[in-house]
Amino acid sequence: MVRRRVFYSFHYQNDVMRVQQIRNIGAIEGNTPAQPNDWEQIQNNSNAIKKWIDDNMNNRSCVVVLVGEETANRNWVNYEIQKAWNEGRGLLGIYIHNINCPRNGKCRKGQNPFDKYTINGRRLSSIVKCYDPHPMNAYGDIKINMGNLIEEAIQIRSNYRG
Repeated sequence: MVRRRVFYSFHYQNDVMRVQQIRNIGAIEGNTPAQPNDWEQIQNNSNAIKKWIDDNMNNRSCVVVLVGEETANRNWVNYEIQKAWNEGRGLLGIYIHNINCPRNGKCRKGQNPFDKYTINGRRLSSIVKCYDPHPMNAYGDIKINMGNLIEEAIQIRSNYRG
C-alpha cells in the first residue's frame, strides 16, 4: 500500500493528546503539528492560521478529520473540510472520543462534522465516511484500518461527480 500524505484536522485544545497517539501509528505521513509556541503566535491572527492551513494542506492527498466532542463546531475545522472537498482531496472522519487522553480520559462522542454541508442536495455525510472505531480498542482498530479508510476516502472523492 502507498504511504499517503494526509492532513489531520482536529480541535487542538481539546484533542491534541488523542491526536498525537494517532500520529504515532506511523503508517501515514501526517502534517507536522503546530508546536504550542508557534500556535500561540498564530492563533490570534486569522490570516496566519489560514496561511498555515493552506501551506500544510498543500500536497496532501487526504484530509482526516479526527472527531472529538466539539470538533464539528470549530471554525477552522469547517474551513479545512470545505477546502479539502473543493480541492478534490479525499476526506474522512474518524471518531476519537474513545481514545484515552492522558489528561482528560475519554470524552463524549461528537457530532458528525459532515452533517452540516450539502452537496447537490445531499448531505456530505452521506458521501464522506465518518468511521467509529470499536470502543473497546479504538486505537488498535484505527491502527489496523486507517490505511484502507484513507484509500477508500480518496477513491470516493475521485469517483464523485455529483
